[in-house]
Amino acid sequence: MQQRQIGPFSVSAIGLGCMNLSHAYGAPPTPEVATALLHRALDLGCTLFDTAALYGFGANETLVGKVLKPYRQQITLCSKGGMAGVTFPDGVKRVIDGRPETIRQNCEDSLRRLGTDVIDLYYLHRWDKKVPIEDSVGALSDLVRAGKVRSIGLSEVSATTLRKAHAVHPIAAVQTEYSLWTRNPEIAVLQTCHELGATFVAFSPVARGFLCGDLRDVGGLAANDIRRAMPRFVPETYAANVALLDAYQALARELGCTPAQLALAWLLHKDSTLIPIPGTQNIRHLEDNMAAAAVVLTPEQMQRVEALINTQTVKGLRYNAQNMTEVDTEEFATL
Repeated sequence: MQQRQIGPFSVSAIGLGCMNLSHAYGAPPTPEVATALLHRALDLGCTLFDTAALYGFGANETLVGKVLKPYRQQITLCSKGGMAGVTFPDGVKRVIDGRPETIRQNCEDSLRRLGTDVIDLYYLHRWDKKVPIEDSVGALSDLVRAGKVRSIGLSEVSATTLRKAHAVHPIAAVQTEYSLWTRNPEIAVLQTCHELGATFVAFSPVARGFLCGDLRDVGGLAANDIRRAMPRFVPETYAANVALLDAYQALARELGCTPAQLALAWLLHKDSTLIPIPGTQNIRHLEDNMAAAAVVLTPEQMQRVEALINTQTVKGLRYNAQNMTEVDTEEFATL
């Protein structure tokens, strides 16, 4: 596996987003299946593992911590705070809270669930717009000084917010959705990451399964699948997006790779410092994803794939109106 740099760590060029093993896409796999998948990721040379307090309201950190504990010195372990499950009389709900005291408590809870003394890279999962970014990053900086966190990152922030945060403490990584069908990082954040020395980490790099080519009918998605609330996956809109897949899959066949590998290879070639973190519940898909690091694309092939899937050809926003208020990105700017 090729290596790339994130903060002080040299890691596999493709990491593993662990959310799918506990959260978001219908019923999670059994513990046995999840354990086997994490072990297979290690076998394939993956050394970057990404989780969060939010995923499964702590269950994902517990799973990842338990399975990877014997390999702790061989991996770079990432988690996130500032957005977690909070218990209310009517159940546990997702809450964005960037107050310093909450971030400190989130980190302590994550350390306990992960079974580790220190988290290699700890992200602010969402900027709580009620709290100055400088205050939240100040709390993260305190965690670094206390030896509980080795480096800090931000998720779903604009270039402006990134610069404000970096003035308080060096930002090692910025994590945002980025794929052929989600291109807003190209507006300003990617360039700002280069200027500040922060690694860009691309989540949902295969477009939440769309660029795998298998999801032709969203009617079969589980009732609790988060894609049901996303405008691009609304049946009427998705029908227009699915129409793009035949030509995309034909190009992947011509290039001798799978559709998912083409999506990941495009990202790896788009930016030589970027790290995608695809997630999956399926070992075959995991193997497919990790093999994308070996796919080589020419500039002409890059142009061809970009002409097929881009912000002009894809229909719908990536989040609904409520979730759009929770991110701080240049989402509506013109590329």
